[in-house]
Amino acid sequence: MLNMLDIVATLLNICLIIIIFVQIPQENVGLSSFTTKTNLLGSPSSAQRFLNILIGVGVLIYFEIAFQLNWFNS
Repeated sequence: MLNMLDIVATLLNICLIIIIFVQIPQENVGLSSFTTKTNLLGSPSSAQRFLNILIGVGVLIYFEIAFQLNWFNS
């Protein structure tokens, strides 16, 4: 059980890092213009909202796994 939780926590950690890097900074006009023209993530506001929700849910799941791992190791 602990090995499985460790693997899931590691994969979730990597996914969260990738998702955070995918987010487009509001100040970067060139990158935001590129995604608007290519429609890579849909409209910028809906993509930002979706990524924020995804990150929030991912962090909550990561905290739950961390608490479980801490509980099992003590």
